Amino acid sequence: MKKRILLVDDHGIVRSGLRSLIEQEDDLSVTGEAASGMEALQLVRKQEFDIAILDISMPDKNGVDTLRDLQHIRPELAVLILSGYAQEQYALNLIRAGCRGYLSKDSAPEEIIKAIRTICNGRRYLSPELADLLASELTRPSDKRMHETLSEREFQVFYKLASGKSPTEIASELFLSVKTVSTYRARVLEKMNLRTNADLTYYAIKNELIS
Repeated sequence: MKKRILLVDDHGIVRSGLRSLIEQEDDLSVTGEAASGMEALQLVRKQEFDIAILDISMPDKNGVDTLRDLQHIRPELAVLILSGYAQEQYALNLIRAGCRGYLSKDSAPEEIIKAIRTICNGRRYLSPELADLLASELTRPSDKRMHETLSEREFQVFYKLASGKSPTEIASELFLSVKTVSTYRARVLEKMNLRTNADLTYYAIKNELIS
């Protein structure tokens, strides 16, 4: 039985290229496409998929939030992040948040197929680069960059603040109180040794977490 794949990317040309690549394989089939995080959530409520291939940067709901929501709706659904951002920027945070693998979009086609098969078989896919990152985290935890010390929820709040969202907007999107968001903000600033939202934005741009 073919593994059912959901493609989630706001660029049609990327989805088309991935579909063409995947449909060459006898054991894999693209059975759904979404151009946004919201579309993806609607689809997984109606259809069964074995794996979702998810971008980070999308218009209405970014991949960080979409990953979290997918896990609430379909905890059994495996997620592979395929992003334009390099692995060292997001991979560790998103692996901790529950994705089964992370690849940059310039990965070789054979590696993308290998990652899909590995994840569909119930395992994590760690590229050599990501394996090195995880090994470094274990052997030299003090070498972590500041955003890598954040919990999953703290990282969500950090990402939204750095992107210019207000505490009220964040509270609405994450179904939290404004007071709780303010508490997370204070924790993020303390952990990252920063003082203002502008500092968070500068840090995110400097580390290529936002563009």
